[in-house]
Amino acid sequence: MFESDNTLKTYRLDKSPEDILQLFANAVKIFDHPLKFLTYQGPVNKGQGNVCIVETGAYKMLQDKHNLIKLNLNGQILKGKFILTHIKGDNWLLTHETESSSS
Repeated sequence: MFESDNTLKTYRLDKSPEDILQLFANAVKIFDHPLKFLTYQGPVNKGQGNVCIVETGAYKMLQDKHNLIKLNLNGQILKGKFILTHIKGDNWLLTHETESSSS
């Protein structure tokens, strides 16, 4: 979730923050959430799922184009430059840009 214009732009990731640092994550853009979800933990979807906070921090938007979003994350686990690349429909790919991958 990224706070923007009094809402949370939300992506569902298929990996934990630790795994994203080593690999990449498939990300699915889901509906924007209200700001109260920054701190909400508990049941969702009428009890069909559960939300828990696994990472917090700040971010800086470096680039926000239709099919490409570059962010600098400063979280507890996720630190550095990350890229969200649009694949198709609501599907995106989140990658960690390391120094060796930007050379």
